[in-house]
Amino acid sequence: MADPSTYRPKPGEIPTSPGVYRFRDVHGRVIYVGKAKNLRARLSSYFQDVAHLHHRTQTMVTTAASVEWTVVGTEVEALALEYSWIKEYDPRFNVKYRDDKSYPYLAVTMAEEVPRAQVMRGAKRPGTRYFGPYGHAWAIRETLDLLLRVFPVRTCSAGVYKRAHQTGRPCLLGYIDKCSAPCVGRIGVEDHRQLAQDFCDFMAGDTGRFERRLTRRMQEAAQNLEYEQAARLRDDIQALRRATEKNAVVLPDATDVDVFALAGDELEAAVQVFHVRGGRIRGQRGWVVEKVEDVTDAELVEHLLQQVYGAVDDTRSAAADPKERAAARQEAREAVPREVLVPVLPPDPGQMAAWLGGLRGAKVDLRVPQRGDKRELAATVLANAEHALVLHRTRRAGDLTTRSQALNEIQEALALNSAPLRIECYDVSHTQGTYQSASMVVFEDGLPRKSEYRTFSVRGPDGDGARDDTAAMHEVITRRFRRYLADRLAAGDVELDDRDDENAGRPRSGEVPAEQPGERKRFAYPPNLVVVDGGPPQVAAAQRALDELGVTDVALCGLAKRLEEVWVPGDDYPVILQRASEGLYLLQRVRDEAHRFAITQHRRRRSKGMTASVLDDVPGLGPARRKALLDRFGSVGRLRAASLEEIAGVRGMGRRTAEAVLAALSDGAGDGADGGVAGGDTGPGADPGGGAPDASVPGARDGARAGMLDA
Repeated sequence: MADPSTYRPKPGEIPTSPGVYRFRDVHGRVIYVGKAKNLRARLSSYFQDVAHLHHRTQTMVTTAASVEWTVVGTEVEALALEYSWIKEYDPRFNVKYRDDKSYPYLAVTMAEEVPRAQVMRGAKRPGTRYFGPYGHAWAIRETLDLLLRVFPVRTCSAGVYKRAHQTGRPCLLGYIDKCSAPCVGRIGVEDHRQLAQDFCDFMAGDTGRFERRLTRRMQEAAQNLEYEQAARLRDDIQALRRATEKNAVVLPDATDVDVFALAGDELEAAVQVFHVRGGRIRGQRGWVVEKVEDVTDAELVEHLLQQVYGAVDDTRSAAADPKERAAARQEAREAVPREVLVPVLPPDPGQMAAWLGGLRGAKVDLRVPQRGDKRELAATVLANAEHALVLHRTRRAGDLTTRSQALNEIQEALALNSAPLRIECYDVSHTQGTYQSASMVVFEDGLPRKSEYRTFSVRGPDGDGARDDTAAMHEVITRRFRRYLADRLAAGDVELDDRDDENAGRPRSGEVPAEQPGERKRFAYPPNLVVVDGGPPQVAAAQRALDELGVTDVALCGLAKRLEEVWVPGDDYPVILQRASEGLYLLQRVRDEAHRFAITQHRRRRSKGMTASVLDDVPGLGPARRKALLDRFGSVGRLRAASLEEIAGVRGMGRRTAEAVLAALSDGAGDGADGGVAGGDTGPGADPGGGAPDASVPGARDGARAGMLDA
């Protein structure tokens, strides 16, 4: 626990301008981000007598070791910069809004050459139009199934589309007229894009135009005695009406508004929002927030609006070409409505309204509803928020108790000074010594932190991999903690204050520029506990790596799979945890997750190696042509079955190169290049692994971002 007076800036050093400030801990990790109209007045409030501070603020200022600030021109700029930094650093003492569940959207990928309609979750992507969120995925599919009668846009995956394009035969939806089949040329690419645009316009609320158009065509068909066509158009009109009637009109005059409600206590709160477009509820979303700082309801509303609408600015900033920027502006107008209704106004409503207006490109009315239909709708949203809070408390009570118990049991069993709030676990995997891969998974407060998972490709001393399991583990731990030591002293991360001997070695407080290069925040602080998958040999190798680097503030243990024994460095006998203990269960979860992630990376590397190895040595076949071949045929097996003319017809290929490809495939037909590799994935504790030096790879199924470490 630090004394705030040790890093308190001199009052004359702090400007009175608006700006954004960051508190950092001893490892340089940003633990709190805030904004202020007057930086001097705001920061001075943190350095009063600690006993007079709120207990959460006390914890924050005694955890911090330095403070820095950035001066901006206006309060609106401070609001935008605060959101950007909170998103970048994820500070532990800032309010955290977490979705109470994963909400699906109906998405149309307008950035693709042939747009696709699909159910999509997770982060929004530039160039994709989103509608929702919906309460259930089946609701999207039901709506989409109705609308495909009128707007038969593509819904198939990239693989299905490519296969249909190659074979010249559409999928089932193409045969039953629920897809216009651009894959086989039934409709042109531009015509299909216009069809997708009409679909988006309908979903955005422009329903009357399409209903009137279909009605006019139905009447014309009836006058021309084309009764079958007229009947089909009549059914299409009924499908459109059923799709729009699913959402009853809640506000008159085709109102566009977002209605927020907040219910909670001193520790946590639940938030709900109804997205009303064209007078109808188009989506609903909820969050549960832990009040890790002392905040009022007004400040909670401010943070909430930053989170909900800040993503609009992210999408617009990510747009590259003029078409994407135009689409992003249109999406911003749809995402930020003309009116935003909140339970209480934020501390500076004018500033917030100006920020929202800048995102929308037009004026936004931010207010508290007082009477009429909007007040009644706000009461309905509040009832949903109260119900969500009750449900969250019911689910969370046992979960919090269990996780706290597990961490306390691990602390007692390993004789740690404090509970291991951050645990990193390492596992390695290979197939008979080839494609050696390893994983690092992170658990914080007993829960997986998938955004900080990492994978390694083991290089070994000669670049051909490690000689055995312990050498692989030694390399992985060395690379991870060498990076930790380097990042601790990186410029712009933790600067040492050498103004006098008393402050030597202490992080410096002061002003920093607004524009800084991205910081390597992931590895600039250590875990409380490192777990390796294996017994005494793996633990000894990991400990040797830590000793060589001089890392002494990290606890280490290993979990052997056969008897689930916990091994600590230097002990001849394992630590035995009861089979039914929550501590052992948490260690098993961490170890199993590391094992799963290591095998996933190993299989990915093995598959990529087997696919490309046959084509690597073909004369004249570079990466671009090799990729074009695999895109066209999908696999080496299909490429081997293709004719010379088919291969030569691929873009960028010539007849001579096609002959070389066929010759290489013929020579390698029996060497197993397109088949499996003998042997399977080895078990935990017996696999060598490591980290790739030059790329990032996505996680398996769970969508975890897995970066690559290189020392």
